[in-house]
Amino acid sequence: MTSISFITVDVFTSERFAGNQLAVIPDARGLSDARMQAIAAEFGYSETSFVLPPESAENTARVRIFTPTSEVPFAGHPNVGTGFALGRQEEIFGKRPGEHLHFEEKAGLVEVTLQRKDGIVSGARIVAPKPLAVGPEIDTATVAACASLDPDALSDRHHVPVRVSVGLAFTIAEIGDIDWLSKARPNVSAFDAANARYPLAEDSFSLFLYARTREHPWRIRARMFAPLDNVIEDPATGSASAALGAYLVSRLPDADAEVELTIEQGVEMRRRSLITVSVSKKSGILGKVGVSGDCVIAMRGSIDI
Repeated sequence: MTSISFITVDVFTSERFAGNQLAVIPDARGLSDARMQAIAAEFGYSETSFVLPPESAENTARVRIFTPTSEVPFAGHPNVGTGFALGRQEEIFGKRPGEHLHFEEKAGLVEVTLQRKDGIVSGARIVAPKPLAVGPEIDTATVAACASLDPDALSDRHHVPVRVSVGLAFTIAEIGDIDWLSKARPNVSAFDAANARYPLAEDSFSLFLYARTREHPWRIRARMFAPLDNVIEDPATGSASAALGAYLVSRLPDADAEVELTIEQGVEMRRRSLITVSVSKKSGILGKVGVSGDCVIAMRGSIDI
């Protein structure tokens, strides 16, 4: 019997046992696709990341990301947490990573920059691998049914419900206020119906709900449900936050903008997370979309295989 090492990281938090849990396998060489999927299911976190040698020597690593049910091409908190975990490792494949890491993923190349406090790696910032993609619009009744909410709880003040992506697709919808957002509950049967009506080739239907005030439009409360991926609720969703930030900035009337959003998620789960999203726009064209946050190592151990 052999064993492989793992690290678990709490992402988008500076407090242990808060934020979003991530399992990282720092050296996944020799693991089959089926074994990776089985390990991800065993952890039961929203995602588990597996680190492999890069195909190009110019890059840091090849990273594969699995939910409990399937592999995904990109996700936010696994990249932030994996970057942090590798930054805390003494050696990765015989060398220490630099301050700037490059991860080869199915969605493309992901740029990662380590963040430090008092000289110690404390988190990471990533850049979304793909430009903003928008569509289709999703009907309000479908979203309301998935969230077990009255359709009147949804707001179209800024946009109608719509699918957006900067590497991984989510349906985003604005809720009229935080109280209604807190009452949302995923309805699996409604998610099944939504998945049949709005199918995705690479993933199943997932829903990112958010609320904000007129006084603080760039401070956002959010929740994410993906029960068809065995993720009843996710405490922090960096890829959805990046897509939301990019979409909101794209709709600003200004041709030029530099916006930083703070997205608070996981409150209802007692795993509060803080996600920072930075988006730039110049001459009406979106630039790179960055996602950053703090991380904390929670556990270290080994898996018998």
